[in-house]
Amino acid sequence: MTAVLRILLRRTALLVPLLLGIALFVFLVMRFSDVDPASAFFQGANPTPQQLHDFRARNGLLDPLPLRYVHFVGGLLHGDLGTSALTRTPVLDQVLTALPLTLQLTFLGLGIAVVLALAGGVTAAIHRDRWPDQIIRVLSLVGVAAPAFWLALLMIQYLAVDRGWFPSGGYINPEDSVTGWLRTMALPALALSLPVAAQLTRIVRTSVVEELDKDYVRTAIGSGLPPHVVVGRNVLRNALVNPLTVLGLRVGYLLGGAVVIETIFALPGMGKLMIDAVQNGDPAVVQGVVLTTATGFVVVNLVIDVLYLLVNPRLREAT
Repeated sequence: MTAVLRILLRRTALLVPLLLGIALFVFLVMRFSDVDPASAFFQGANPTPQQLHDFRARNGLLDPLPLRYVHFVGGLLHGDLGTSALTRTPVLDQVLTALPLTLQLTFLGLGIAVVLALAGGVTAAIHRDRWPDQIIRVLSLVGVAAPAFWLALLMIQYLAVDRGWFPSGGYINPEDSVTGWLRTMALPALALSLPVAAQLTRIVRTSVVEELDKDYVRTAIGSGLPPHVVVGRNVLRNALVNPLTVLGLRVGYLLGGAVVIETIFALPGMGKLMIDAVQNGDPAVVQGVVLTTATGFVVVNLVIDVLYLLVNPRLREAT
């Protein structure tokens, strides 16, 4: 455990320059945007040139670019993501309102993907080259090729509109009704998770097949241990390293895919917040959403790195 803590502290220290780099990238990209923060602030009005100049001077928009970046990072360290040009409210408040729903959707989709991938991948590996393996491989291939937005539209048509089993959109807070929350989140989470589950299934199958071919598995089964005990206790633990690598990258896909899925299902999360901000010309909100999403992706990958170390002790010794 001491080794894990030491490695965790080292990886956490590396996050500082990485997050500063992300902030710099987002800052520079937003500077090249065609949307003028001053014009966006006075959207719907006819400001005079003097009013625009005063706004830029008051908000440091006339300062040199390096100085503006320093002020930008200083604001981030104090939790200041800027102010929305449309609502005149802090961007942080809007992000904190929308973020819980996106996290619910992302981790619900992640949980579904992991369960389906483990069940399908292990089943396919155990029944290698037989009909269950062939069926699962075909289904996973179709799942990898199917975009999440296309699956979402099919689910809305056939499961919501035609049969009425699920609502076609909207959101119910779990504090109001857990059943209602599950019904509103089921289709978005499934649409988001199936492509990830398909890819993970193929990787889990390959990893488990490689482990099953090793001598220690044949020795354990030959000594009288039940196959399901050997698979559950030894094979899965050793085979999970490669899938965890892909899982860390796929969390970024889930966070990004939530932007589209939330828009399709009219869910008031980070995705809808950013789409509305782009359409309405609110650069501060766009910047805040992108920064929050990127930071979440980095933190999740740190968690995945720690899971590597817990799953495979050999990685602790080699690090």
